[in-house]
Amino acid sequence: MAVSASAVKELREKTGAGMLDCKKALDEANGDIQKASEILREKGLAAAANKAGRVATEGVVESYIHAGGRIGVLVEINCETDFVAKTDQFREFARDIAMQIAAANPKFVRREEVGTEELEKEREILTAQALNEGKPANIVAKMVEGRLGKYYEEFCLMEQSFIKDPDKTIATLLKEKISTIGENISIRRFVRYELGEGLEKKVDNFVEEVMAQAKL
Repeated sequence: MAVSASAVKELREKTGAGMLDCKKALDEANGDIQKASEILREKGLAAAANKAGRVATEGVVESYIHAGGRIGVLVEINCETDFVAKTDQFREFARDIAMQIAAANPKFVRREEVGTEELEKEREILTAQALNEGKPANIVAKMVEGRLGKYYEEFCLMEQSFIKDPDKTIATLLKEKISTIGENISIRRFVRYELGEGLEKKVDNFVEEVMAQAKL
């Protein structure tokens, strides 16, 4: 059955989980909000949402260097306590995120960081593409907004598919870690360096290379 927007909104307000997670839970529960709430709790997503507002000032700056020193990443990931920051589980998560950045080359952590100027430039490009495809002017705006979603999925870390498990996004992975570790965790910032960046060179598949190096 089709899940209504009002049901998704109600479940989100009840659990604090993300919109997409709520919709998936409702789909699985055939629209039953109570059952969907239980599904979210079982997956730890509702509990993760309750922890998301807590202050996280400890953590690590994790590094990842691709084979031969061609790509380097530094990422700051915060948690609430120094104890958690030193655990193997937290460190593994930080390394996974550093590898993700090396392989998938995001520009931003989350969509809210995309600047107005860059967003408007992207809208102009997508609008021109749609018009050149001969799409009716009255639906171009909706098409552009839909394609912007693909832009976010490509360039915003939180919306990228996790390289180790493409069925989940980094946002979903983060929620799972918050639930299992029991503290708020935040991916704060990162920097990615690529040897010869901006110079003309052959295009490589860095996702495959990073995965091969990590023997995944």
